[in-house]
Amino acid sequence: MARPIPLHLAPRDSRDELNSRLQQAPMDHAEAVLAAYEVLQLLHDRGVLELMRGTLGGSEKILEQVVAVASGPESIRATRNLLLLVTTLGEIEPGLLSDLTRAIPRALVQANAEESKPPGFFKLMGTFWNKDFRRGLAAFNDLLVAFGRNLTDKNLRH
Repeated sequence: MARPIPLHLAPRDSRDELNSRLQQAPMDHAEAVLAAYEVLQLLHDRGVLELMRGTLGGSEKILEQVVAVASGPESIRATRNLLLLVTTLGEIEPGLLSDLTRAIPRALVQANAEESKPPGFFKLMGTFWNKDFRRGLAAFNDLLVAFGRNLTDKNLRH
């Protein structure tokens, strides 16, 4: 009967492989190593490394302060409000939000360029003849109606 051929492989020494790669690395990556040294020197010159060292040294105290601030009722409310805003922004069509965000700077520039005294009665009445004004007023009116409806629904639930 045939006997299996014994196969004995020498154990691999990963330390020797790592040492060999480490010896070759400066030659293979000379430009990258020099660039890293330059970045490190710039961080040192700007005091960033000192700041990081101080932050790491005082990490417990910093963490205590962060936890104290984050556990306050204002922070909890701010976090909830931020989540609501993110949800609301997710429900708005990007085109509509784009229209609004483009209109705000234009309106502020126009308001700043106009006279400092408030417009007169006839100028305000003339504004009502502007179709863009009426369109914006109708959109804002829809917003106020929906907001009022939500207030009413909230009062009925309580």
